[in-house]
Amino acid sequence: MTAAQATPVTVCRLRPDDPDAVALRAAMTGELRQRYADRPYDPIHLPPERVFAPGSVAWTGVAYTPDATPVGHAALRWHGCDLELKRMYVAPAHRGRGIADQLLDAAREAAGQLGAGRIVLQTGDRQPDAVRRYERAGYRPIAVFPPYDALPYSRCFALVIRPGTRRKAPVPA
Repeated sequence: MTAAQATPVTVCRLRPDDPDAVALRAAMTGELRQRYADRPYDPIHLPPERVFAPGSVAWTGVAYTPDATPVGHAALRWHGCDLELKRMYVAPAHRGRGIADQLLDAAREAAGQLGAGRIVLQTGDRQPDAVRRYERAGYRPIAVFPPYDALPYSRCFALVIRPGTRRKAPVPA
């Protein structure tokens, strides 16, 4: 990607129930439901409140273009001593412009401010584009962690934020 292709965005911290955040998560869910349509027991087919409970979220970021169009979403929730990256999404018309990198940078900064030693995430086997993005951002494969260990096609990754830094007491996920 050249600098001319990059879309400048501002990542704003919002409440998880903000309408822009909710709309972006709904768009992601619709896209993934199509991608995993032949797997009716995949969690993507569950009601949104069962998959993404706003009360469990420590940080939500929405990427806005200069004209205030919401084009990307990422969230972090506590998973034991780690923060888990949830609902990382960029609207299809805005992909390939560096927005995902800006969201990942904002999530990494937020995780550091929240005191996490690392960020963990789960993605699926039908999201090779996401796997490449995470690997380029420094995430490394890890063992599949609960509750995703029940999903045989899960791929899990982690990014160390500050080596040796861990929260003293886990926050309920």
